[in-house]
Amino acid sequence: MPYVTNVTVTHDRLTVQLADGRCMAAPLAWYPRLAHATPAERDTWELHAAGQHIHWPDLDEDLSVDGLLAGRRSQESRASLNRWLAARRDGRGVTLPEIRGPAA
Repeated sequence: MPYVTNVTVTHDRLTVQLADGRCMAAPLAWYPRLAHATPAERDTWELHAAGQHIHWPDLDEDLSVDGLLAGRRSQESRASLNRWLAARRDGRGVTLPEIRGPAA
């Protein structure tokens, strides 16, 4: 199973490099938390599960290599995203894990 070696997030694109030489890119709009993040938050990522998962701790966002290879977009519901955005606006952050579900 390929694993992640590098992640780059620009204002409109997520690019992931894999150890097997592949480079995958997806529109940032597919991942709303990343799209709403600051450049510093986008640049603060960690690899977990031997490079099979990418985690952005400041955003409580997780993506898997399997999901990226399958072309899966974020599964976060609009309601969940709106709660997260409201918490950011209010300066509260998100302290509880969000429930993931189909986009509404």
